[in-house]
Amino acid sequence: MATVAACSNGFTTLKQDALGIEFNGGSFGVLGFGGTLRRQSPNSFRRLRFEEKRQQLQVCASAGTTVAAPPIQRSRVKRHTISVYVGDESGIINRIAGVFARRGYNIESLAVGLNEDKALFTIVVSGTEIVLRQVVEQLNKLVNVLKVEDLSRVPQVERELMLIKLNADPSKRPEIMWLVDIFRAKIVDISDHSLTIEVTGDPGKMVAVQRNLSKFGIIELARTGKIALRREKMGETAPFWRFSAASYPDLDKKVPVNALIRNVKRPINGNSISSSGGDVYPVEPVDDFAINQVLDPHWGVLNDEDSSGLRSHTLTMLVNDTPGVLNIVTGVISRRSYNIQSLAVGPAETEGRSRITTVVPGTDESISKLVQQLQKLIDLHEVRDITYMPFAERELMLIKISVNTVARRDVLDIASIFRAKAVDVSDHTITLELTGDLNKMVALQRLLEPYGICEVARTGRVALVRESGVDSTYLRGYALPLST
Repeated sequence: MATVAACSNGFTTLKQDALGIEFNGGSFGVLGFGGTLRRQSPNSFRRLRFEEKRQQLQVCASAGTTVAAPPIQRSRVKRHTISVYVGDESGIINRIAGVFARRGYNIESLAVGLNEDKALFTIVVSGTEIVLRQVVEQLNKLVNVLKVEDLSRVPQVERELMLIKLNADPSKRPEIMWLVDIFRAKIVDISDHSLTIEVTGDPGKMVAVQRNLSKFGIIELARTGKIALRREKMGETAPFWRFSAASYPDLDKKVPVNALIRNVKRPINGNSISSSGGDVYPVEPVDDFAINQVLDPHWGVLNDEDSSGLRSHTLTMLVNDTPGVLNIVTGVISRRSYNIQSLAVGPAETEGRSRITTVVPGTDESISKLVQQLQKLIDLHEVRDITYMPFAERELMLIKISVNTVARRDVLDIASIFRAKAVDVSDHTITLELTGDLNKMVALQRLLEPYGICEVARTGRVALVRESGVDSTYLRGYALPLST
């Protein structure tokens, strides 16, 4: 005759001739049919359970069945690339950074392509799938957030720009130049005892370059953070097929008249929208609502001819790499009604620190007060206004253009003039990668506009002071007095 054994985990199983009871001390007892309670040690009870499991496995083996252990569900921490397309307004960077800071997420890198009425954020964070899903839902609730997408799940073109300043004695320069050639980097500044190198690629390449050059002594480092665009699919199911077919009828003879939308500007409200193909920049109307599908390259052109003394100032900050630092820094800027024209956040030359490069318009007096306020922050180690110093500046842009067979050759010819590289190609689009200053971005995008621009992703500006002392007047686009 069998009796029921009560276990501490809440389950009941059939046991033979005894009832198992757990005492407060952790030991177990067996209640027999005579009503007497016999205390057993935990070891004897474990031997009894082991014997039962062995008998069950023998029965299953004789019957030809297997016993599978229940799977253990564990949330894995992964690196995610989140693309946030928003209607640009005052304080939008602070609000988006606050969503991550309030949940304890540390933003590893941030690249912001800003415009007068819209912006594209590319944010890299590490976290579990469940919590990242909650963060995306919270971002969608923000006013003027038009599109939030986790690009880690789809094939993507990812690029990053890094400026790195090295100690370079004459005896070590041949080896440095050899490494520069291997990684297809460029020399942007040279002095008697230092070199400034520009390199672009995926984050893995950035790590490899930094690791190989660290033995020479890294003086300063600035990274833009990663930007990414979807790799375009082939055929009529691709997101931008209708847009390309409207520009080139030979791709598709039957194209709706309203398939192509160019330069449609309407007020942006708080309703979230998404295109039919899940693109970063919607190109088809959704409920009679449409916006510009690309960032305007002409906005943010530096000009020093304002009679009021207003000009763009380039600030570099070295901060601790901890959650919430970006939210604090952008909060100081937004609370004083400053408009951020450019922002780039990435790892610095020292582990555990990040470098923020931002462009803020203002007068010399107002920017001086802003710098004084930033210096009061606990997690900020250094802040400098390098506007009046000779500095090397670079930006990175990924631009996807609609093409057919004939137009593809023309686009590649234009790209070779600007030293741009093709990083992705399909039967109806081509994606180019370009590095340079703001004026170079504007010039290329103006030439490519007639072909049809599908989408654009841009980083903010990164800048390092030129140790050579060479005046960067023509790089910045405005005049400065030449030193004698």
